[in-house]
Amino acid sequence: MSLDIETARGWYQAHDTVHDFEHVLRVLAMALRIARAEGADLEIVRAAALLHDAVGAQESGSGTRLGHHLASAEFAASVLSAEAWSPERIQAVQHAIRAHRFRHTGERPQTLEAQCLFDADKLDVLGAIGVARTIAYAALAGQPAYAKPSERFLATGEHEADEPHSSYHEYLFKLRRVAGMLFTPTGRAIGEKRAAFLDIFYKNLAEESQDL
Repeated sequence: MSLDIETARGWYQAHDTVHDFEHVLRVLAMALRIARAEGADLEIVRAAALLHDAVGAQESGSGTRLGHHLASAEFAASVLSAEAWSPERIQAVQHAIRAHRFRHTGERPQTLEAQCLFDADKLDVLGAIGVARTIAYAALAGQPAYAKPSERFLATGEHEADEPHSSYHEYLFKLRRVAGMLFTPTGRAIGEKRAAFLDIFYKNLAEESQDL
């Protein structure tokens, strides 16, 4: 298998509209932008960006997605081995893929290349694109764009029985914290601007939906 754009596109044909190849292309462009500014290895960043969601990311309603970073890292090893990459560089790509998860359930990004991928992936849930993706993700899961959060959710992040997880819930639970988790100076500068837009949007959404 060749590591080119058209080959990579084929890995994402079954993915949903939130984790599709358009997301991958945005992450690729942003990861390379950050990598150039920060002096990272562009080849490793490019490979990791193209492969980071290749396996399991579309399974939003199952346990498969929870381990998509691990499955994608294993898939990356097979792809890059076929391309005669050295074991050390394959491991560098695998680390970046395993470490790109938001909740840091496993590895944290230790290398500059992994930090570039992490920041690029997280920047795609901020700003105007982040709003569109979050609302689309809620719709795919049968959830509303807005629902008033319970006092329990506001205090603990835990839902009351039958409480929906709207896109506004996701903003409160995750999105408003993302900019503060970015690693690179370049990523943080971009994240600050995008987070400001996100805050304004969800503030307005809550105000306009206050009677719901």
